[in-house]
Amino acid sequence: MIRETISVMRDLGRLRAIAGILMRYGWGDVAKKLGKKSLIGRAGNWINSEVSREVLQLPSEVRARMAIQELGPTFVKLGQVLATRPDIFPPNWIAEFSKLQDQVPAVPFEELLPELEHALGKSPFEVFKDLQTEPIAGASIAQVHLAKLQDGTPVVLKIRRPNVRDSIEADLRLLSHLGRLIESEIPEAKRFQPGKIIGQFSKSLRRELDLALEGRNTERFGRNFADDPNIEFARIYWDHTSEGLLVMSYIDGIPGNDLEAAEKAGLDLRLMGERGANAVLKMVLIDGFFHADPHPGNVFYLPGSRLAIIDCGMVGRISFDRRGEIADMLAALVSRDVDKLRDILIIWAENASIDESKLSADIDEFICNYDNAPLKQVRFSALLNDLTTIMRENHLAVPPDLTMLFKALITLEGLGRQLDPEFQIIRHLTPFVKKIIIDRYMPGALFKRGRRGLENLVSAVTGLPGDVSQVLREAARGRLTINLDLKRLDHFGHQLDHSTNRLTMALITAALIVGSSIVMTVQGGPTIFGLPAFGFLGFFLAFIIGIMLMISVWRAGRD
Repeated sequence: MIRETISVMRDLGRLRAIAGILMRYGWGDVAKKLGKKSLIGRAGNWINSEVSREVLQLPSEVRARMAIQELGPTFVKLGQVLATRPDIFPPNWIAEFSKLQDQVPAVPFEELLPELEHALGKSPFEVFKDLQTEPIAGASIAQVHLAKLQDGTPVVLKIRRPNVRDSIEADLRLLSHLGRLIESEIPEAKRFQPGKIIGQFSKSLRRELDLALEGRNTERFGRNFADDPNIEFARIYWDHTSEGLLVMSYIDGIPGNDLEAAEKAGLDLRLMGERGANAVLKMVLIDGFFHADPHPGNVFYLPGSRLAIIDCGMVGRISFDRRGEIADMLAALVSRDVDKLRDILIIWAENASIDESKLSADIDEFICNYDNAPLKQVRFSALLNDLTTIMRENHLAVPPDLTMLFKALITLEGLGRQLDPEFQIIRHLTPFVKKIIIDRYMPGALFKRGRRGLENLVSAVTGLPGDVSQVLREAARGRLTINLDLKRLDHFGHQLDHSTNRLTMALITAALIVGSSIVMTVQGGPTIFGLPAFGFLGFFLAFIIGIMLMISVWRAGRD
């Protein structure tokens, strides 16, 4: 409690603002439930905010979305991530979270000047020509301005908003506390690993704050697609780029939201949808490094039905083993392999308690629902939602590292459907899945896995005598320890500790009463209300400790 209080104290103002917003939308009871032992819950007691009757009549999910929208960019981005977690929230909540928009008013250019001068070491008007003070785009972390280099090359300046890092870091610290509180106060939420979800989200958002990292991400994507003439990424000008400023080449294309202009320009929308889907799926399944937010606002349409992808701050990473699991899952869906799909979900569930017969029955029913459905009628987002609903009903959870992947795939399907109403992401997935599975059994891959397994086996066998010798040496020195995780015994130890503390307080109270009674019989010295001062103070202290002891006993009995 003391450690949490010290950590949260510096964010006290933000904490009060959050508590006020929660109460204004009828979520004060959540703060109290989470905050029985924390400063976060008690913050709600400081706010004298009344919930209007109109707000209380709204559905819970609508009130949650309104509160998140008002809490600001950090919480909006978290809500957008949660919109991809149907294993946690029911469909009506997912639909509301999907409406969250990262909309903030533009910052006047005068407020951006200190950030620019700090990044460049001089006035931006000395570095760039024709610097436009009106932004052409903006979001919660940065806003975009046009300019030219001294040689006349048009460039784009992405400038981080002033003080945005401090604001987001404060929110992330409070979210970290919130994750720990949810796990400690709501046991049934532990299987969803809220701490890990918030941890993954925090890492991603902190990466977005570093605009130089976004530049490196852009260059990495450019290298990965160097052989694909249909996908383009911006060039980064490192002489002027830093953590707070990203300078990149200007891409003269049609914005991804302007389909009418793309059609007038004679571009093939269906072809661009295919190329965009193949690009993102290559990122995910082949490269293991993908753009996590491929919505139309981050795409430009170029002549020749080519695509330019921008805003590479939010990226995801998928390990080689996880890519194999994803390929196996998709192959199991296509081949309707209930056992294989069940095994993958069990792997993702880690140590969760599972009723395998019920899980198999649910998966079998799920696959039957899509058995005879025409491919063009199958939406990947709906299929994914149905699958994660099965996980939720069987008390399983999607691994936190797959959250951004699901978000990217759902966003990609939305972009594809916008370009081509008959777009089917599953049709584009199949060739990649086949390639991964075929590559897995190629002689080179088999040799590599066999060599790695042999190395691990030899290492384990050759290291065994040394490990045994070390254990015997530790035992001979009396330093061998065996750790047993006995939760019931731990609980008993906590109870015994609390009981000892209460007994100590009772003895101190009794000693104070006896000592003060003796002091009361001694004449002379300072007085309070005509009574010896030290005797009076002793009785008063004994009274306070007695009240605390009674409260402690009452709380222990209620728990």
